[in-house]
Amino acid sequence: MKDLLMQTPQILIVEDETITRNTLKSIFEAEGYDVFEAADGSQMHRILETEDINLVIMDINLPGKNGLMLARELRENADIALMFLTGRDNEVDKILGLEIGADDYLTKPFNPRELTIRARNLLHRTMPHQEKENTFGREFYRFNGWKLDLNSHSLITPEGQEFKLPRSEFRAMLHFCENPGKLQTREELLKKMTGRELKPQDRTVDVTIRRIRKHFEDHPNTPNIIMTVHGEGYRFCGDIE
Repeated sequence: MKDLLMQTPQILIVEDETITRNTLKSIFEAEGYDVFEAADGSQMHRILETEDINLVIMDINLPGKNGLMLARELRENADIALMFLTGRDNEVDKILGLEIGADDYLTKPFNPRELTIRARNLLHRTMPHQEKENTFGREFYRFNGWKLDLNSHSLITPEGQEFKLPRSEFRAMLHFCENPGKLQTREELLKKMTGRELKPQDRTVDVTIRRIRKHFEDHPNTPNIIMTVHGEGYRFCGDIE
């Protein structure tokens, strides 16, 4: 993995269970990452103030502020990738995490191999030099009065209001803008957003599309700019300038 990334990624593990935290630390250090640890939100914020973290792996059930509350705070910095660890079969936690803008989630007990693969794929898609490679020198896309800024990862309304997008939303919008009018399957979108394969009952794509649509719903010219193709996927209907 070091030969694929120009710098050693730094991972922050936010987990209050000591055994689980130590296990995660050992797994990622064995893969060559720099790993930092936090047992709660206060420790997390202290580390984020001093270290250039590329990926946060966070348990949802934390003392004090839980992972969902901390994720909202973390999303103020859209440059940090976020993966949730959730309890087995806790579908509500998964959906809430995706609504807030988590890039990925994994249920406990987790498979160490799957965890490292998902983290590596997420880092490959979120490390800064990777984003720049995929935009072919463009700085923005314009459509229907809106603007997708590729440098700031922001969606800008016709009135000039700016929304900084979580990474999964930005990658979905970038893929739509690169392929206007074309049907995009859930499999294709999930691969672009997270690097992982679609599994049964995976709601990641649908939740992300719902979040993106909320930005467009209040504008008369763009309420149906992302159309659902039932049983197949989604189509972006914006007029790219």
